[in-house]
Amino acid sequence: MRKINVEQLKTLSPELCAGDKVMLSGTVFTSRDAAHKRITELIEAGKPIPYELNGAVIYYVGPTGTKEGMVIGSCGPTTSGRMDKFAPYFLDRGLAAMIGKGERSQAVIEAIERNKAVYFCAVGGAGALACKCIKSCEVIAFEDLGCESVKKLYIEDFPLTVAIDCHGGNIFTEGRKKYRRT
Repeated sequence: MRKINVEQLKTLSPELCAGDKVMLSGTVFTSRDAAHKRITELIEAGKPIPYELNGAVIYYVGPTGTKEGMVIGSCGPTTSGRMDKFAPYFLDRGLAAMIGKGERSQAVIEAIERNKAVYFCAVGGAGALACKCIKSCEVIAFEDLGCESVKKLYIEDFPLTVAIDCHGGNIFTEGRKKYRRT
C-alpha cells in the first residue's frame, strides 16, 4: 500500500496503475451533481468558483449528519456515473483525481487519459469507517444543498484503489476479463 499526498498526484499519477492500493492524505473537496452543475455555470459565467480545479481532488460524497464529538458523519462514496456529464469538463481544467464508486463513461475514461489524471474507488458501504480518516471538514460553498454542499476536507491515510489510470488501465473491464467464463 503506497502512501500519497494530494499535492503529489499530478506528478505521481503516471506511476499509478489500475488495481494499486493507496493511502491518500491532504485536502480534498466534496462535490456531487448539483454542485457540479453550479460550478460549471460559474466557470461559464467567468465567476469565481469555490476551489481551484487545477490539481484538486473531488470526493463524490454526501455525508450524513455529524454526531457529537465527530468531525463529519458517515461518508461513503456516491455512484460516480452521476457526475460523468461534468467530469471531462473538470478534468480538462486540471482536476487531478476523483474518488467515488462504480464505473465511468468512455468520455470520462478518455479525459482521464488525456489529462493524466486518476479515478480512485473507495469502499462502498463503509462510510462509518471512512469518516475516521477525515480530520477536518468545512462547508465552503452552496450550503443550501445540505449534505451535497461543497466541503473542504482534510484526510489522512484514506484507503483507496486506483480504478482507472491514465494509461487506460481499468479494474472494471480488466476484472471482468479475468473472471469471465468462456
